[in-house]
Amino acid sequence: MRRRPSPLAAVALTAAATLTLSACGSGDTSGSTDNSAEADRGGGTSSASPATPVPSPAGRPQLALPADLSYAFEWPKTGDKEKDAVLADSEQSIKAVDLAIVHQDALDEAYLYYYEAEAAAGTQKFIQNYVDQEATITGSYRFYAPQLAVRDDGTASFTYCEDQGKAYVKYLKNNEVRKTEVSAKSYVAYQTSLRKNGDGVWEIREISSQSGSADCQP
Repeated sequence: MRRRPSPLAAVALTAAATLTLSACGSGDTSGSTDNSAEADRGGGTSSASPATPVPSPAGRPQLALPADLSYAFEWPKTGDKEKDAVLADSEQSIKAVDLAIVHQDALDEAYLYYYEAEAAAGTQKFIQNYVDQEATITGSYRFYAPQLAVRDDGTASFTYCEDQGKAYVKYLKNNEVRKTEVSAKSYVAYQTSLRKNGDGVWEIREISSQSGSADCQP
């Protein structure tokens, strides 16, 4: 996941690697910022920005994300029904992990709708890292360079890149946003394995990430 900014990034990416998981998300975790999954945002005493409902495909969880989080998905539709469904569910799954971080809930129902097996366990640890440090995420994320293969047996493999250069960790106790310089590690490669369940949802069952991937550098 999903996908995350750095000091939390180290911890985050360790969890991410276990997920091998910024995402999201989706990082470091030294108590500083995490520019790495899923960013990986929000606060207890924070002057949290109003939640912005995110349109969801029919039957999917509604995601109300803070206004200080934004996403750019450079994933053009393919014209293939199943491939486009994988892209849509993957986009929602990334946002759902970030929403769990905002909610400070490692068992948030929205992300569990999209994650199963090893990926669910790894993502839970990833989110819990933010909860333990009373940290959330803020800023903007860009996802690009998608490569997708859908098989006849109802499984798919999906790889993509994330630009976390403008995503940051925010600590809830004092609303401090820890900003880090953009570096090679701001660009993260993700690889996911998915399976279509009985309800037609493309669930992520395995996910791995590589911070500083050469394939994702600008």
